Amino acid sequence: MKPNLAPERGFPTIEFEARLDRAQRLMRQQQVDALWLTTEPEFRYFSGFLTQFWQSPTRPWFLIVPAEGKPIAVIPEIGAAAVATTLLDDIRTWPAPRPNDDGVSLLLATLREVVGRNGRVAILMGPETHLRMPLADFENVRGALIGNGVELIDATPIVRQLRLVKSPAEIEKIAHICDLVSDAFAELPNLITSGEIEQEIFRKFKIEILRRGADDVPYLVGGAGPNGYDDIISPPTSWAIQPDDILMLDTGAVFDGYFCDFDRNFAVGRPTDVTRRAYDVLYRATEAGLAAARAGVTAADLFHAMWQELKTWDVSGTNVGRMGHGLGMQLTEWPSLTPTDQTVLQLGTVITLEPGLEVVPGRMMVHEENIVIRQDGADLLTRRAPQEMPVIG
Repeated sequence: MKPNLAPERGFPTIEFEARLDRAQRLMRQQQVDALWLTTEPEFRYFSGFLTQFWQSPTRPWFLIVPAEGKPIAVIPEIGAAAVATTLLDDIRTWPAPRPNDDGVSLLLATLREVVGRNGRVAILMGPETHLRMPLADFENVRGALIGNGVELIDATPIVRQLRLVKSPAEIEKIAHICDLVSDAFAELPNLITSGEIEQEIFRKFKIEILRRGADDVPYLVGGAGPNGYDDIISPPTSWAIQPDDILMLDTGAVFDGYFCDFDRNFAVGRPTDVTRRAYDVLYRATEAGLAAARAGVTAADLFHAMWQELKTWDVSGTNVGRMGHGLGMQLTEWPSLTPTDQTVLQLGTVITLEPGLEVVPGRMMVHEENIVIRQDGADLLTRRAPQEMPVIG
C-alpha cells in the first residue's frame, strides 16, 4: 500500500485571523455587535479547537465573536486547559455541570460587556442549524438581553457566507480524506466475496479506511439487494450478498476534522440489464452536474442539469429531496442542490453531486462525487467512479 502524504494538521494563525477579519467585516456591514455561537463547527471554525468531547450533551459551550477584538470562550472548566492551546486567550469558565446556573450568568455578563445596552447579538436561527443548550436556559438569556435593550437576530446569513467558501488549506484536508477513501473503495472488491453478509463487509471497509490513515469513519451506511437497495440511510444488515445484487456503501470519513461524503455501487456477479442501464443514467447525470458546476451558477442550476439526464429514466418514484449538498467541517452543509435553492456557487465552494433514481418499484440507486469549484469549473476531489459498474466475485 502506497502511503498518502497527509497535509499538516491544524492551521496557521493567519488562517484564523483571516476568518475573524471576514466575519467582523460582515458584522459591521450588518450592524451586528456580537456573534453568540453554541455549536461545535462554529466554535472550531474560529478557534481550531478539535475534540470528540462535543459528543457529550451534558455541558453547553459558548463562543462570543465581538465586532472588534478576539473571540471570547465561555466554557466548562473541564475544557480550559485544552482551549488554552488554541489562539483563544480570553477563556472564561464555570464548574459545569451546574444545572441551576450552567454558564448562564457568565454568558450574560460576557454578552453585556461586549454589546452594552441596545446592541445587536446574532445567533444561528436558520435551516440546518440547531441550538446546543437547554431551551429554558436560552429563553432566560434571551429574556435578559431583551430586557437590557439588546436585539437578538439571525446569524445564519453571516455564518453561511463565511463557510460557503473554503480556504486552500481546508480544501487540501477534504481532498486528502477523499483520496484515502477512493483508495479504499478501489481495494474493496479484493476484500469481499459473494455470500458475505453486509455487516462483515461494512466492518472490513471501515477498517480499511482507518488503516489508510483516516481519523474516524462516523458515517457508513448503505445496503444490498436485487436491482438496488431499499434506502440510503440504514446501517448494514445480516443480508448475504448474492449474484444479481447491487451493493452500495456510502461513507463520511474524517481527516483532521474535515469530511468526505461519497458512495460507490458494486454489482455482485454480472449486473442485470436494468441495473446496468440505471447506473449509466446516474453516471451521465453526474457528468451533467460536473459540466454545469462553475462559479456564478446556483445550486438549483446543478439540480436541473442532473434532472435533465434523470428524466430519461422513469423517475416517478424518485424523490430524495435534493441531489447534493455542501461539505466540509460537517458531513452535510448548506447549500442543498434542490430546484429552489438559489445559492450562488463561488470559487472555493465544496459540494457533493448526488443524483438518485428508483430502479424498480421499491429499489433505488444513488451515485455521489465530491467537487470543488475552481476558476475553470468543477475539480473532482473524489476519484471518479468507473463508467461501468465494478463487479464483486
